[in-house]
Amino acid sequence: MHRILIVEDVSETRGWLEDIVRAAFPDCQIVEAATKAAGLRAAGEAAFDIALIDLGLPDGSGLEVLRSLRQLRPETLCVITTVMGDDSHIISALSAGAQGYLLKEHTADLLSRQLTQLAEGVPALSPTIARRIMEHFRLTGPVENDDATLTGREKETLALIARGYRNIDAAKSLGIAESTVASHIRAIYRKLGISTRAEASWHATRLGL
Repeated sequence: MHRILIVEDVSETRGWLEDIVRAAFPDCQIVEAATKAAGLRAAGEAAFDIALIDLGLPDGSGLEVLRSLRQLRPETLCVITTVMGDDSHIISALSAGAQGYLLKEHTADLLSRQLTQLAEGVPALSPTIARRIMEHFRLTGPVENDDATLTGREKETLALIARGYRNIDAAKSLGIAESTVASHIRAIYRKLGISTRAEASWHATRLGL
């Protein structure tokens, strides 16, 4: 029997997701959480096979629930279920360890099939999300030995900003001027072909930083 956590604040949507989950896994046991706090509490109290997590919760981001599950229950397959399909949210979720990203705009049948494939080892990605990821790789993804173009200091800077450090905090950690950190960040963005810290986080994860 599958144990599945649904973290979603809108009651009608929770019911819709529950129907989708039961269509994919008829004998599953479902636990529902309507807030970030309830999701974090559920993550700490029990193990789940799959967690469906909304990003926009009334008391914070679903990413915090995702990160907690990845730390406490690394065996849980975490899938973002959201209306947010922009690159920054996709990259942030996948960098945080999500094994799937499903948009609520799709039909229940499609989402149910995606969940079934997840249990078979196939990432649960809405078709539009899969296309966006492929496009992202085409535009900014790795080229041969692209990490070799970063200097040692630039890699240290990338690692810190990927962890959420502000420029001033990174400067203190590295023992350099804040203006130097800003210069490193500009060089990193230029070399990797990126423009946001979410993308920087993705590349830091890819490079093992």
